Amino acid sequence: MNSDYQRIENAINYLRQNAASQPGLDELARKSGLSPYHFQRLFRRWAGVSPKQFLKYLTVQHARELIEASTPTLDTSFAVGLSGPGRLHDHFVTVEAVTPGELRHRGNGLEITCGLTDSPFGRAFAATTDRGICRLEFVGDESVDAAIQRLSSAWPQAVIARDDAAVARRIGQLFKQDAGDKEIKLLVQGTNFQIQVWRALLRIPPGHICAYGQLADYIGRPDATRAVASAIGANAIAYLIPCHRVLRASGEPGGYRWGLARKQAMLAREFIDKPKSKSGRSNLAIPA
Repeated sequence: MNSDYQRIENAINYLRQNAASQPGLDELARKSGLSPYHFQRLFRRWAGVSPKQFLKYLTVQHARELIEASTPTLDTSFAVGLSGPGRLHDHFVTVEAVTPGELRHRGNGLEITCGLTDSPFGRAFAATTDRGICRLEFVGDESVDAAIQRLSSAWPQAVIARDDAAVARRIGQLFKQDAGDKEIKLLVQGTNFQIQVWRALLRIPPGHICAYGQLADYIGRPDATRAVASAIGANAIAYLIPCHRVLRASGEPGGYRWGLARKQAMLAREFIDKPKSKSGRSNLAIPA
């Protein structure tokens, strides 16, 4: 799976850099080291659409149109505290923040299980506790020791054990559309402002995007766009806290700590195959 995603990521990077020339199938296949037939087959299996269709979702103009079109949906989502339909629509997500006292003790008494697992977006490193998932990041070819060191720095007093199989069982299901009604608990560290931003991110419906300034408006801090961007950049739980759904107002992707190609891959897949519940609403609930 990881080698497949790496080929897709390379293709997305090439599409991003050469979108103006609208590269065709033969050119993309050659750059990926595959025949046109095998590249097309791999791309369709991963994205569900052709590379040409996928390219549409990577353009700035399309992103700008989506930001504008998403505004009414976002208004409704924020008003009722619910996310819209999408890949995580069957999940009930609860965000629990560590208390100030727990933060001072930096994980003393906490047992963390960490490890590597495959995902549709490449190799992922995750860490879980009895209270919830406390880390999810994409590591590519990076040494797992570096990821464990980051985890240890965030929770220096915790007891950390590596168990790839346990992590794969718990995290792998989260990337599947047929995961069912399973509760997802997240355990986060952050300031009150950061946690407010992260909870707001969870209200952006899958398949929709939001500008940094819009998010600042929604949390009642229209003058804090830069602070919102910083809080988004500090998010340590990729995908589940969907910081990939925030772009610049111009439609440019902005930054993403796990790579712009991965951010655009997530967005494109959400745009392409966002399933809806029978009621048209989501089961994803965010605590007040």
